[in-house]
Formats: sequence, structure tokens, C-alpha cells
Amino acid sequence: MSAASCLLSEDQFLCSICLDVFTDPVSTPCGHNFCKNCINEHWNSNVQYLCPMCKETFYTRPKLHINTFISKMVSQFRQEAQQKASSSSSEQQAAKPGDVPCDVCTGTKLKALKSCLVCLTSYCETHLEPHLTKSGLKRHQLMDPVENLEDRMCMKHDKPLELFCKTDQTYVCMLCSVLDHKTHEFVPLKEEYEGKKAELGKTEAEIQEMIQKRRLKIEEIKHSVDLSKEAADREKAEGVQVFTALKESVERSLNELIETIKEKQRTTEKQAEYFLKELEQEISELKKRSSEVEKLSHSEDHLHLLQNFPSLKAAPPTKDWTEVSVHPSYEGTVVRAVAQLEKTLSKQMKKLIEVELKRVQQYAVDVTLDPDTAHPKLILSADRKQVNHVDVEKNLPDNPERFSPCPGVLGKQSLSSGRFYFEVQVKEKTDWILGVAKESINRKGQITLRPQYGYWTIWLINEDEYSARNNPPVRLSLKSRPQKVGVFVDYEEGLVSFYDVDAAALIYSFTDCSFTEKLYPFFSPYHNDGGINSAPLIICPVQIKLSQYQDAD
Repeated sequence: MSAASCLLSEDQFLCSICLDVFTDPVSTPCGHNFCKNCINEHWNSNVQYLCPMCKETFYTRPKLHINTFISKMVSQFRQEAQQKASSSSSEQQAAKPGDVPCDVCTGTKLKALKSCLVCLTSYCETHLEPHLTKSGLKRHQLMDPVENLEDRMCMKHDKPLELFCKTDQTYVCMLCSVLDHKTHEFVPLKEEYEGKKAELGKTEAEIQEMIQKRRLKIEEIKHSVDLSKEAADREKAEGVQVFTALKESVERSLNELIETIKEKQRTTEKQAEYFLKELEQEISELKKRSSEVEKLSHSEDHLHLLQNFPSLKAAPPTKDWTEVSVHPSYEGTVVRAVAQLEKTLSKQMKKLIEVELKRVQQYAVDVTLDPDTAHPKLILSADRKQVNHVDVEKNLPDNPERFSPCPGVLGKQSLSSGRFYFEVQVKEKTDWILGVAKESINRKGQITLRPQYGYWTIWLINEDEYSARNNPPVRLSLKSRPQKVGVFVDYEEGLVSFYDVDAAALIYSFTDCSFTEKLYPFFSPYHNDGGINSAPLIICPVQIKLSQYQDAD
């Protein structure tokens, strides 16, 4: 029998009603086996006598007798199971520091496999076996082993903490729910557990999303560093190229200046040499005549003196040297050379600024005007791309964002990092102000356009006077009157630059600025001035022009 039972599994000795190992097994006429009490209780609770397995109907209640064969096999199976459990217990691990020990073991405490929330006891594999085989114990709630199971008992009623009081946000036993918390809202611990577990799942998902966003930010920063390195290498290469060209141009101009001076010196020396040779020759002729005159003057021959007197009386033919001089002129040579160099440098500078302008135009943004900030005498176009000043003031709410009395308006878009660029047509205007302003600027009463007050602007005053509103203001000398002004901001660099777009010229740059809040584009068409300054400021779409130096490059 022992050999045969080894081929059988526990499932073959389970009653299909109680799902536990047979107790007093009996057989029905149809050949199925059940615990005696289980089948009797089943038939007692039903009108018909049916087999729970095959549903065969018996018209009279069958008389049941213990199946001795199955009973012996079940007994043998239980003995072997106990022996197996006993032998396997010797193979179990003893509890180590940090492990939960079995509460039943005597002597050496084995490592607990499960803890029972009903018994409030932790069991090793051997002592856990009744909870896995006994019908009454199989209904107990098992969990991974934990220490201090007494903490799961109500200190007041010595009952398991099975409920969660949502009113007091605490754990209570069944007695608490009917005595101390009877008017409160309760849910089973499992239900609260599932809810909190779902919240933890949501929290974990949010944390993972935050981790993912930060990983993406890390990649973004690394990519920015790579782009910065590429830009730095490009700038260095361009810088070396430009300054090498400038150095060569300066050296070439210096060499040309020196050669010009040398050529003038050679010409002077050659002229002087010619004059000296001519003078020496005249001196030689004069000395010869002087010798003849002296000789004749000592002659005692009256007739000879009178005969030669006419030819020796007059001086030999010579050049009038009164106005002849050698005065080499070097005045203006250096000035002309420097002027030529300046012309070359100016051309090179224009090329550089044009390249720079093309580069900053890559950061163009679509700027529109914010009507909530516009002075009541400013008229905004329907597309919010144009603004001009009129004499009639509109009835608008005097909200904190609105400029008054300064005829100004801000852009709708802001910048708190990175770079942006926009262009504004100022054609036909006699006065205007352009730039950027920080969010917290004063918009009421007297306004001071200075960086320390949050404004970085340039101003055309009285048609031909341009000023950068720095501290102190800087008067600007422009070669041409700008028709379109480009405004570029690099937030991290602390840079605000203004460009004459058509001339590809830098008008002015505010450098080493410290930005700590949002920046907004700032526009002021200034006063209408009786119609003289009625033309609008127009925000233009940015069009990047091809460089006129590309073919030369």
C-alpha cells in the first residue's frame, strides 16, 4: 500500500465538497466519494438527493457506509505526509538575524515561511502544514512573515485590527466599530489596502514619469553641451579666420605704408642727387671762369685785356636756384593708409555682423501685442502686429498691467530662458522706443527707461537723435537711418542687441545684464505729434537674406 500511495497525490484524497482530505469517506451508488458529514449536510439542505459530482438523482436517500479501503489509504497518506514534513524540517534554515523566527519551534528557531493574521503566529514550513490541510485553518489569512504581530491587535479589546475608520483615519477592531466608533464610516482593511495600493501605484507612475522627465532633461542638457561645444569650436575657427585676415590686412597695410615712404625717400634722394650733380657742374664752370678772370685781371698787356674783357665780363650761364629746394612730404601718408585699413576693416566688420545677424535670426519668435497692457491712446491692429498713437483716448479699464501715462505696450510672449529675436518696422516715424522689459516693471506714472528699472531700450528722439537708454544714456551715431530694427535677447548670456536689419549693422548691445524674471518685448510708437509721427510700429515676419559675401567666400 505504501508503494501504491506514493503514486497518488493529495488531490485524489480531497472531498469535492469541503475541499479537504477525506474524513470518514463514504461512497455513493454512482461511485463517487465524499466525507460522511459533508454528503449528509448536502442532502439535508436539498429537496432532491443528487450526486454533487455527476448530478445523478436518487429517488430514495441512499444508505451510506464507511469505505474502509479509501479510509485506510487516507490514513496511510496522512502518515507519509507527516513523515515527509518531519524529514523536510531538518532541511529548513534556522532563523538568522533579520529573519522572522517560527513562534512554535522549541529549541532552534526555524525561519518562518508565513504569518497567520488570525492566529497572530508565524510558522515555519513544518508547523504551517495544518493551515494548508485542515479545513478550519485553511480559511485563515496567511501573509509573508512579519514581526510584532501583537501590533495588529486592538490594544483596548484584544481583537484583530480588521477595519479602517475613515472618519478618524485609524485602524480598529470589530468591537471598536460598534462601541467607540459606531457613527463613523468604516471599510475593511483589504478595501483600504487596495485603495492605498492603487494610490501608491499612481504615485509610483508619477515618480517614474518624473524620473523619465529628468532623464530626458539630462539628455537635453548633454545635447546642449554638445551643441555648445560645436558652437564654441565653430566660433573659435571663425575667430581665428577673421583675426588672421585682419592681422594679414594690417601687416599688408603696414608693408604698403613702409614701401610708400621708402619710394618717396628714393625719389627724394634721386632728385637731390640730380640737383647736387648739376650744382657741382656749375661750380666747376664758375671756378674755371673765376680762374680766367683772375688771370686776365693780372695781365699787363693792355690790348689782350681789352680784347678778352667782353667775353669774361658776364658770368657763365647758370640756373636760378633761389626757388629750388628738396622738401620731402610725408604728411597724410599714414592717415591715408589708416583710412584704407579702416575701410577694409569696416567691410570685414559688416560681413561679420551680417553673419551674426543671420545666426540670431534663427531664434525668431512670432510676437503679438498684448491689448491688456496697451495705453488707452494706442490703437492695435486686428492681428495685433501693428500699433500707433492717436489723440482720442479709449475708455478702457485701468488694470495694473496697463501703461499710463507712458504710451507703451508689451508683447504677449515672454522669455525666461534661452534666446529670442523679432523685427519691427520703424519706417516714416520721427519718434519710437523699442526693447524688452521685465515682468515687474512700473507701468504707472513717471517711467525711467534704465536697466536698473527693468528696461533695456533704444529711443529715436526728434527724428535724428538715437539714444541707448543705459546708465548713463549713450548717444548713438548711425551711418544710416534704420527702416527695420531687429531685437535679440540671450537670457543666460545677459545680452540685448539691436540691429539695423537692412544695413546689416549693429546699432547697440546691452551686455552683462542680470535677468531673474520673465522678459517681454516692449513697444512705444510715442506721441502722434499732430500726425507727424502717426505711422505705426509694425512687427514683421523675419526673412533671412543670403549673404552678399557668399560668392567671395
